[in-house]
Amino acid sequence: MAEADAVNYCLRCGAAVVEEERYGRVRPVCPRCGWIYFADPKVAAGVLVEEKGRILLVRRAHAPLKGLWTFPAGFVDRGEDPARAAERECLEETGLRVRAESILDVVAGKEHPHGADFILVYRGILLGGVPAAQDDADALAFFSLDELPPLAFRSTRRILAKL
Repeated sequence: MAEADAVNYCLRCGAAVVEEERYGRVRPVCPRCGWIYFADPKVAAGVLVEEKGRILLVRRAHAPLKGLWTFPAGFVDRGEDPARAAERECLEETGLRVRAESILDVVAGKEHPHGADFILVYRGILLGGVPAAQDDADALAFFSLDELPPLAFRSTRRILAKL
């Protein structure tokens, strides 16, 4: 189990857990009450915005992969609609309001220890706003597909390759 997912005590009774094989993998299990820890996957949502044949990308302001480019994206909060999360993340990172339309792809596979297990990528329609890099981004720009900057993630490259 990854360090970030470490569970040392039972969330029901407080007893120290032990590692045991359960349901096909080793999981924290409470020897007192039988509770089994199942780690929930982290889910992210992003938006691909095209304007005049160019793609909106943001440059990452923080590690990992600081200085590399990706589309606006971030974690989905519990109970949040993933499409609204993609719209929120775009606004937070770029100052631009978008509407998340159709799903372009769902990409599975954690790309770094603190990353998402799944990212849902939507096609976004630009509604307005004032472009300004903020939050997790230190720059934003629209790029043509033949003049892309250095990209941060496999998921970004996978999505752009579909265009």
